[in-house]
Amino acid sequence: MKQVLVLNSGSSSIKYQLLDMTSHAVLVSGTLEGIGEEKSKLTHKITGAQTVTTEQVVPDIAAGFDLVTSTFERNGGMPTELVAVGHRVAQGGDKFTGATLMDDDAIAEVESMASLAPLHTPSNAAGIRLARKIYPDVPQVAVFDTAFHSTMPARAYRYALPTEISERLHIRRYGFHGTSHGYVFHQAAEYLGGDPSALKMVTLHLGNGASLAAVDGGRSIDTSMGMTPLEGLVMGTRSGDLDPAVVLYLQRVGGLSVDEVDELLNRKSGLKGLTGSNDSREVCAMAEAGDQAAIDAMEIFSYRICKYVGAYAVALGRLDALVFTAGIGENSVEFRAQICAGLGIFGVKLDPERNAVRSGEVRTISAPDSAVPVIVAPTNEELEIAQQALAVATAGH
Repeated sequence: MKQVLVLNSGSSSIKYQLLDMTSHAVLVSGTLEGIGEEKSKLTHKITGAQTVTTEQVVPDIAAGFDLVTSTFERNGGMPTELVAVGHRVAQGGDKFTGATLMDDDAIAEVESMASLAPLHTPSNAAGIRLARKIYPDVPQVAVFDTAFHSTMPARAYRYALPTEISERLHIRRYGFHGTSHGYVFHQAAEYLGGDPSALKMVTLHLGNGASLAAVDGGRSIDTSMGMTPLEGLVMGTRSGDLDPAVVLYLQRVGGLSVDEVDELLNRKSGLKGLTGSNDSREVCAMAEAGDQAAIDAMEIFSYRICKYVGAYAVALGRLDALVFTAGIGENSVEFRAQICAGLGIFGVKLDPERNAVRSGEVRTISAPDSAVPVIVAPTNEELEIAQQALAVATAGH
């Protein structure tokens, strides 16, 4: 039995899964939240056994790894046949275009790009360094959220800024949620039974963070997030697209500092800014009860998505499928219905009964006479990371 440990080391959390790569079963999973806060909470679950919860002060990521390791040791589930550790890394810049074996030089390269993702990169790199100490003989593989989108042509990833500035500061569209977009494209292709290299799809990763991708034959040719995850769709707390001059206006006229603008656009906008809640279920319930702010927010959220689908249909040349995934995409009957209602020009027709079905399986929610199949494909970013890590770790063996 080959095992892969998947780690997602964030600024205030550590998430992990231990997977059996023969059956793809999750053997152990856990989340440590609140690192650096007054109290941290670790939830550690061994599949088929009781979940263990620990609350204590965890001052930094190193102490977090110590707690996770000791929890494995005390409660069981320790890896016995570990062949790779797969690390989720948010930003690979233009240097990392695929899953990469991490040595000292590679980690230093990741750290050198910290300015592109200052909230994520330092913690991602620290997690890799700590895991190398715990498992010194196990290959450590970084899987980058941006890598899937490295196939975008220049017309999609370049901004119309002076070339010298763009190149010197590495300013371009990178895109994110790449592991999810790649995973659900292939899940949908297998479900449809077509040749993946011949299929053109728009994948819709809709959660608290949200992005669309135009995927041509398994290659991303455009995506809605940009140099950072702020660009693109309306999200749970992010504004998405807006006139860049709004930032200048907020500073010059609104009197906001750079940090205050950052906080406003990333954490206080989106659905939360429009309704007071970034929980899509609450927004739907508010709209159902007649709350006009929530009704407007759902329309704004859905309209922005429909505009992107239209643009990506042009980029692709045709639409072979629309694929919904992630928290909202997989579970929100209301948002899916509103989005599809705005895509009638493409011959999209939703089947209300199919749309109402809740399932963890890949499924069709469009009507039989829909010109474009509409599919829900549950994402599994941890499995995708594990598969890529395994492939790199065993290459040449």
